Amino acid sequence: MAKRVAVIGAGNAGLVSIKCCLAEGLEPVCFESSDDIGGLWRFKETHEAERTSIYRSLIVNTSKEMMCFSDFPMPDHFPNYMHNSLVVQYLRLYAEHFGLLKHIQLKTTVSSVRQRPDFSTSGQWDVVIVNRDGREEKHVFDGVLVCTGQYTQPYRPLSAFKGVDTFPEKIVHSSDYRDPDLYRGKRVVIVGIGNSGVDIAVELSRVCEKVFLSTRTGAWVIGRMSNRGHPMDLVLVKRHVDLMVRLLPQSLLNWIGEKMLNQKHDHKFYGLQPKHR
Repeated sequence: MAKRVAVIGAGNAGLVSIKCCLAEGLEPVCFESSDDIGGLWRFKETHEAERTSIYRSLIVNTSKEMMCFSDFPMPDHFPNYMHNSLVVQYLRLYAEHFGLLKHIQLKTTVSSVRQRPDFSTSGQWDVVIVNRDGREEKHVFDGVLVCTGQYTQPYRPLSAFKGVDTFPEKIVHSSDYRDPDLYRGKRVVIVGIGNSGVDIAVELSRVCEKVFLSTRTGAWVIGRMSNRGHPMDLVLVKRHVDLMVRLLPQSLLNWIGEKMLNQKHDHKFYGLQPKHR
């Protein structure tokens, strides 16, 4: 009799886990709390608590050639860097191709995962779920794979900003951002120069009166595209590049990389020059 494995979440990792379980002769049962597969790539108009969130215009920063699963290439007509809706479409094609959907229970929340009293000998788990009808069920599994992602809790260090309690305007975390309409004609400061911070700053710059991008330490700005329009990650992930990294001194590699990046954007001129190499 095949061992049963609980898979929690039907996003990227959850779908791959189901497929791998099937390939190993296991019996996977995937519990997905939302009403569809896709995980963080599914855009929703409003942010839901305990769930990852994206904005309407989000484009991936990994090329389709590097992002796809090794046994299921992206469709040829998909662009190198996809809109979030195309990622969901790809995941659906993947799930349908490998027959994964029949192993997924939607609108089902896992409320408890505990080792059984005889866990030391059986290795089994008690898993309590709440199904789509609101009824609680208890199941026994031989294994549990947690595929719920890592970006469910937004980081809000508001205590670090003096005067935040008396600031008269709205303070919004990027997890609550959906589109630029609410900020049309306003003056906005974006705190943080991570991927989402830069994305949102660029988008808002087209509709706001003024946009400021605040960075404490600066950053090396690397675009998605390299020379001649090739995806940057495809250009960097090469055997000869890996050989250079292994053989050349780190200081020389830093100098080459910084020289290339500064040819496109003079980081010091724009106040972006970080202290780190």
